[in-house]
Amino acid sequence: MQRVILFFLIFFVFTSCSNKRTLPQTNFDNGPIHTAPNYTQMKYWAAHPDKEDMADRVPGKNFNDNQATAKVDVFFLYPTIYMGSEKDQNQWNAPVDDEAFNKKVDESAILNQASIFNGAGRVFAPRYRQAHIHAYFTKDKETKKKAFALAYSDIKKAFEYYLEHYNNGRPIIIASHSQGTTHAGPLMTEFFDGKPLQKKLVAAYTVGMEVPSDYFKEIRGCQTPSETGCICSWRTWEKDFVPDYHKPGNNFIVTNPLTWTTGTEYAPKELNKGAVLYKFKKVKKQLVSAKVHDGVLWVDKPKFFGSAFIKFKNYHVGDFNLFYVNIRENAILRAKEYLKKNP
Repeated sequence: MQRVILFFLIFFVFTSCSNKRTLPQTNFDNGPIHTAPNYTQMKYWAAHPDKEDMADRVPGKNFNDNQATAKVDVFFLYPTIYMGSEKDQNQWNAPVDDEAFNKKVDESAILNQASIFNGAGRVFAPRYRQAHIHAYFTKDKETKKKAFALAYSDIKKAFEYYLEHYNNGRPIIIASHSQGTTHAGPLMTEFFDGKPLQKKLVAAYTVGMEVPSDYFKEIRGCQTPSETGCICSWRTWEKDFVPDYHKPGNNFIVTNPLTWTTGTEYAPKELNKGAVLYKFKKVKKQLVSAKVHDGVLWVDKPKFFGSAFIKFKNYHVGDFNLFYVNIRENAILRAKEYLKKNP
């Protein structure tokens, strides 16, 4: 039970604003630019089916890593890990040759999020010079634009390299969280939306950032658990809480990961097949319920010993973890449905 408490304390650390963060001290043009990743080298892939990595892991003994036999690929974009938590994290974009930083990426997002998809397909996750968390909040619009553009340029190159050298016409799942979703939108627009490659899209799980319903010209939000060629998206908050910046009536794609519809019906926690908590050793069933409400996903506060001391209502870090098994099974289902339709 202490591990569960620790897990939510980690939530608080990563979702609270901290004055102790190290911030970039200059604008983008006056700062250094780290060496670009070379995707011909395996070290620039946080996850790749041709090497052993954290995306190969499964929690407990009831799940299998199916990458060796999978007929579908997964292209995963990890969230912001470059948080200014260390003194050297003071640039607008993260390095890709920093072993300590890459270890944080691998042991957090790749382990807890990318691994969800190893039951459905081969997992590819490129390292990229992601923007510092402060890029989301800076008033320097030009610096913000350039920091995110640099990060996206890496992702685009990685995807182009993947298509040329690894895809071989295989169906694709796009999966992303937070900053990863910031980049998944342009990636899908450029390569999938209304393009020939759209026919290869099994589904997209672009989570942790609001995705407007009209963001894409042709790709729409998934409406059933087995629909393919569509997008699932959500951003998680405690029930009855609405963030200050959120305006009622926003037209976002919000998927309930317990029912896999965009309907507003309440999904009880009995439908939650398992969350993955601290240390990744096992799943905890029936942790939270879920309900779509006016552009956000509401979940009830998890109940466990010590939960009364948890006061924050932002469950962003747990967007994937809280529904780990449901997402895993749904990705497998959509992959099977796609292959059935496209033998």
